[in-house]
Amino acid sequence: MVDLPEELRNRPERKPGHDPTATLTLDAYLRLKAELDELTTAGRQHISERLKAAREHGDIRENAEYDAAKNEQGLMESRIRKLQHMLRDPDIVEAPAAADAVGPGMLVTIRPLDEDDPDDEAYLLAEHAEERAPNARTITTSSPLGSALLGAAVGDEVLYEAPGGSFRYVVVGFEPRATG
Repeated sequence: MVDLPEELRNRPERKPGHDPTATLTLDAYLRLKAELDELTTAGRQHISERLKAAREHGDIRENAEYDAAKNEQGLMESRIRKLQHMLRDPDIVEAPAAADAVGPGMLVTIRPLDEDDPDDEAYLLAEHAEERAPNARTITTSSPLGSALLGAAVGDEVLYEAPGGSFRYVVVGFEPRATG
């Protein structure tokens, strides 16, 4: 099992019927916690300075700079609330060590079957959209492509429906996501 930070080790046990606020790897938890810290300190300070400078330009009713700063503040505060919710009581999961089929926490390489000169595409199949891996796009297990990839093996053809039509891929390879 992963070595959890103190705030996760010492949290009270989750009450029956309460779901985790997110399912994250420890890497994603630590990255999101650092982002939250940055937003609540330097981010808020930066917005405060922008608002103060914009107010000094006079009437705020017709002040585009002030409006832009207020919009940025609203977006930032929304992100802060989202991060606070996710980090309140998450389940921390580990990427699998090995597997015979594609599952959450895996880096999956697929090749489009309906293109003349296809390039392989790399994806991290994750439980949560906040997970990241170098040189791979993140897809969730609940997305159309992600759910089509679940349980697939090398050489399997997967088909999924999206607003743009049907898409066919072949699984070229997969491996557990390396952490650290």
